[in-house]
Amino acid sequence: MTSTSKIFFAYIRVSTAKQGTQGSSLQEQRGAIEAYAQRNGITIVEWFEERVTAAKRGRSEFTRMLKSLERGGANGIIIHKIDRSARNLRDWADLADLNDRGAEIHFAHDALDMRSRGGRLSADIQAVVAADFIRNLREETRKGFYGRLKQGLYPLRAPVGYLDQGRGQAKAIDPVRGPLVRQAFELYATGDYSFHKLQAELHRRGLRGCNGNIISLNGLTTLLNNPFYVGLIRIRKTGEFFEGVHPPLITKALFDRVQGKLRGNRIGTPYKNDFLFRRLIRCSGCGRSLIGERKKGRYIYYRCHTVGCPGACLTESAIDEHVRSQLKPLGFDSVELGDLRDLVEERARGQTNERVEREATSRLLIGKCDERIVRMTDALIDGQIDKQTFDLRNAAILAEKRGHKDQLDATASAPSLVDRIRKKVELANMAYLNYENGNPAEKRDLLLSMTSNFTGSGKSPAITLQSPFQEYRDWRISHHCDPCKDEPRTRMRQILAIFESAAILSTSPPTSTSNGDGPEVRAA
Repeated sequence: MTSTSKIFFAYIRVSTAKQGTQGSSLQEQRGAIEAYAQRNGITIVEWFEERVTAAKRGRSEFTRMLKSLERGGANGIIIHKIDRSARNLRDWADLADLNDRGAEIHFAHDALDMRSRGGRLSADIQAVVAADFIRNLREETRKGFYGRLKQGLYPLRAPVGYLDQGRGQAKAIDPVRGPLVRQAFELYATGDYSFHKLQAELHRRGLRGCNGNIISLNGLTTLLNNPFYVGLIRIRKTGEFFEGVHPPLITKALFDRVQGKLRGNRIGTPYKNDFLFRRLIRCSGCGRSLIGERKKGRYIYYRCHTVGCPGACLTESAIDEHVRSQLKPLGFDSVELGDLRDLVEERARGQTNERVEREATSRLLIGKCDERIVRMTDALIDGQIDKQTFDLRNAAILAEKRGHKDQLDATASAPSLVDRIRKKVELANMAYLNYENGNPAEKRDLLLSMTSNFTGSGKSPAITLQSPFQEYRDWRISHHCDPCKDEPRTRMRQILAIFESAAILSTSPPTSTSNGDGPEVRAA
């Protein structure tokens, strides 16, 4: 069949790189081929080693071997078994074509003579069986894959911030990298971080990729776009969404804010002069932010630069004085504070369990989402809608359901009405002292948390405080000179009513919005 003058290529393959580094299959194939070549007087001039599946075309070493054989680099090839060479019929057809053109195809394990009609028929049958095997294996693998997804399990490697818990187990939040991933979303949502700045900051805080290196820009993009962190599983190749059973790392509201930034909102750039009131004051004429300027090295002005606008020009000292005048009336003396705290505690003992009602509402909305998914699935089975429409609507409903779950979790962990009243009272009482003694960053945070409108006109600033601080300040000013005919506790009850009214309004559920990319909250 052969002679000592014949030179051959040898091809060996395993399905995965792990099999190649840890298994013995490659060594066994090599040994069997070397023994076959020695028995038949064949000289092997080059080995082609592959560590990829034979189920698909595109194996680089296999393709390179065929091209080299076409150029006359050898008389033929030796392969361990038929299923090592071709589990798809196109590759088998390429081998058969080379055999028809005179190249010799030998199989070390199978005693097949490819030059005879019977040997060729037997080889063709084995190749068809191997192709059928891989098709069945692919189908069973796909069934198992989608079975896990329908259970809410992610059958692939855990993304950054989560840990694999083994087969059949939900991903768990990584206690080290999970909080850092949450910080990545929170930092980017502020609008003050570009991708390069965020990458450097996360690296400084200790966030690393799965390989232990700095997260690349592409990796950072993938992270910020991944709905896995809100509890949804997205298959990027098909665009399908599934509800995951793994614990969410962030809320959907935060994810939506990040998507808005990613879709074109301008990211802030570093500030050359970090002025105290930067981007806080708007011109009452045109509505644009006043820009801080330093004059003569020490005087700071905030000006409107809009062409044609009468504009505003405020000194920082004038703004600072106005802020102090707004915050100072908010404080209580020791007697007032003691009486108000007593009234708050009385309110706590008599309050109704509003949390139970809100949780029941959220559960009802979640149940309605489940019902809509069931109806859509029935419509898909009955042929009333196509798969693409189903996927789009299913993704939207799952996103809406995730939002209701976030609301349910927030209700369960949110402070009670009395806790919110108590917090607002303490914030109002300490506002002036906190501003007086705070550093610039702390002063900015205080103003952001207590003001709703901060404008400038001409040389005069104007501040509107958030509710209930503005209502309480107005009440305080109007009652400042009143004769104290009523009891002190009566006055404290009036103040408590102001804070309680604002706390009740703050419990109204937020309006759902789209995340800007992917499923919208409202389903069609």
